Amino acid sequence: MPALPSDFPALPRPAIDLAADREAIADFYDYADLLSAAETATLRRLRSYLAEDVAPVVEGAWERAEFPMQLVKGFADLDLAGLPYGLGASADEPARRLFLGFVAAEIARVDPSVNSFFGVHSGLAMGSIWAGGTEEQRQRWLPAMARMESIGAFGLTEPHGGSDVAGGMETTARRDGDHWVLDGDKRWIGNATFADLIVIWAKDLETNEVRGFVVPRETEGMTIVKIEGKTALRIVQNADIALRGVRVPDDHRLAGGTGTFADAGGVLRVTRANASWGATGTQMGAYEMALSYAQQREQFGRPIAGFQLMQELLVQMLGNVTASLGMAVRNAQLLDGGGGSDAHSALAKEFCATRMRETVSWARQLVGGNGVLLENGVARYFADAEALYSFEGTREMNTLIVGKAITGHSAFVR
Repeated sequence: MPALPSDFPALPRPAIDLAADREAIADFYDYADLLSAAETATLRRLRSYLAEDVAPVVEGAWERAEFPMQLVKGFADLDLAGLPYGLGASADEPARRLFLGFVAAEIARVDPSVNSFFGVHSGLAMGSIWAGGTEEQRQRWLPAMARMESIGAFGLTEPHGGSDVAGGMETTARRDGDHWVLDGDKRWIGNATFADLIVIWAKDLETNEVRGFVVPRETEGMTIVKIEGKTALRIVQNADIALRGVRVPDDHRLAGGTGTFADAGGVLRVTRANASWGATGTQMGAYEMALSYAQQREQFGRPIAGFQLMQELLVQMLGNVTASLGMAVRNAQLLDGGGGSDAHSALAKEFCATRMRETVSWARQLVGGNGVLLENGVARYFADAEALYSFEGTREMNTLIVGKAITGHSAFVR
C-alpha cells in the first residue's frame, strides 16, 4: 500500500490538556467548587490517571471493541470502587453522591465506555450486594471488589425484557434443598466476559418474587458469549448469558434487605442518577473536543472559532452542559440528604441524556467531515451517546415515571 507523501497536511488534533484543572472549560458555573478539598484532590488524581493512562488507549480499544484490562489495576490503585460503601484505605463512611457524580462525569468526559465499566462494577454489582446482602455476604464479597481483585457484573436485562424486565422476567429460580437452580437467559450484561461475580436476578417459582443471586463465572451451566457488532460503547464487553440448570448454594442468594427486587430498586435509583452524570460527562468531553478543534482548524485564513455560526454551536453546547450539570448536582444533593426519589433520578436521566444527544450531534457538526474520524475525538462520543440515551431507562420510561409523580396518574399499561 503506497504511503502518503511526507508533506501531506495533517488534520488538527484536539489539544486539551486532560491533566490540567479543567473545571473552567466545561464547568462554566464552577459547580465543582461544591466539593471539599479532599474530594477535589481525589478528583485531580483521577484526572491525571485518565490523562496519562486511559486517554491514550481508548481510541484503539474502541476500534478493536476490546476492553484494556491493564486499566483495572490503575483504577484499583485510585481506591475509588469501595467509596460508595465506606470501603477502601481512605474511606471511613460512604462518600457523598455529589462527589461520586463528579467521578462518573470525569471518567465519561474521557471515555463513556470506561465509565460504564466502572459503574457496572462499583454501582450495579457492588450496590446490589450492599443493598440486598447480609452483613456476612457483604464482608465475603465486597472488600475484594473494592480492591478490584474481583470484578462484578449485573444480570438483569433479558432478550425479551428490557423496560418491563421485573414484571415480565423469564429467568427462574427453583429451590432444591440447600441450593437454587437457575434457568433462563440474560442479555446486554456489561463486564460479563471477564467478571468474576455476576449478580443474576431471577423469579422465585414458589413465591413469584424476583430475587438476586451471586453467581461465580466458573459455575457449571452458565454460558457467556460476547455480543459482537455494536456501534456504541464498543469498549464495554456486553454479553449474552445462558443459564441452564445452574446450581448455586443458598448462601449465594442475597438474603439481606427485603430479599427481593425491591433492594435492586434502590440501587437502580442511584445508578440512574449516575447515568445522568455519565451523560453530562459525555457532553463535557464532546464540547471540549469541539472547542479545541475550532481553535485550531483554519478556514478562510483564520480559526473557525472566530466565526459566528461556530460560536453559536459552542454556546448551545455549553448551555446544555451547564443545565445538565445543574440538574445532576441538585439530584445528588437530594440523594445525599435522603430526599431523592425515583422521579428525581428519572427526570435527571431523561433530561441529561436528551441534552447529551443534542450536544454530541452539534460537536460532530462543528468538526464537519472530520467529525466521523476517531482521531478527532467527537466521533466516539457521538456514537456512544446512542447507548447512553437508552440504558438505565429509556427516555420514554423515565418520562412516565416522572409523569406519574407529577399527575398522580400512572400511564403504564399492562
